[in-house]
Amino acid sequence: MKFDDTDKKILDILQTRSNITNAQLASEVGISPSGMIERVKRLENSGVIKNYVALVDHEKVNKSLLAIVSVSLVAHRLNAFEVFNTKVMEYHEVLECFNTAGEEDFILKVAVKDMKEFQSFIIDKLTRIEVVNKVKTSFVLSTVKYNTKVEIGGEE
Repeated sequence: MKFDDTDKKILDILQTRSNITNAQLASEVGISPSGMIERVKRLENSGVIKNYVALVDHEKVNKSLLAIVSVSLVAHRLNAFEVFNTKVMEYHEVLECFNTAGEEDFILKVAVKDMKEFQSFIIDKLTRIEVVNKVKTSFVLSTVKYNTKVEIGGEE
């Protein structure tokens, strides 16, 4: 999909202030409110805009223990990946799950209250998935960079 300068401005603003009103957005971008509605709807319908969310501070909601968990499966068969994907989607502790190439098959970003909750997640949930072979964990000491904004280019 090609993005003109107006699309880029819209996406830039919405990625940092998704709760902006249509009138404010139209004013900042320099088009009519009705034109803005059409532009945003086109970006939503094409799947460029996937969702609107509020980013929550982990510590303020008592989920301050962050872990990066690497998972290797027992076999590299489609069924194993499907089993793992289905189960991991059920776990509220998992914020993000990436299927990766390399030594591990998946990298998970996990947020929990404390070490006890993490231990329960690992023992009672993750390692009970029958296709999991190996789990390796790194704990986040501090976040150096956190960004959800994607720089928008001219073409896909």
